[in-house]
Amino acid sequence: MKNISIKHLNFAHNAWLRGLGFYELELGFLQERLEEIAGDNTGKEVSEKVEYFQNQLIIHRDYLDNLKHRIHTNKTLLQHELKATTTYVDEATVMAYNQLAEDYFTEDRMFIDLRNEFNRFASEWM
Repeated sequence: MKNISIKHLNFAHNAWLRGLGFYELELGFLQERLEEIAGDNTGKEVSEKVEYFQNQLIIHRDYLDNLKHRIHTNKTLLQHELKATTTYVDEATVMAYNQLAEDYFTEDRMFIDLRNEFNRFASEWM
């Protein structure tokens, strides 16, 4: 099996975890704004959108938690492998890392889209 240097992997894991932490904070702010909108507007049209965004926030929060757990797991695997080899890790671990990278950047794009959609909604109803 091919050995791959991992110097940049630890940095990426930490950057992703910081990004996920930021999104978790952002979810809290969006939730507060959503509750404010729901409290000020009781119409059916607004209620449906509030429910939609509430569901989206729950979905993203769950996904962020899962992704954070998977990153920590991959980071732990890397640490254990590094103890054995000092600089290289197994290709399967790197493949899992690559999948995490793809999942992180997909969530990044989806979260930005959600935030933009929410801000358009909030500007209409706040």
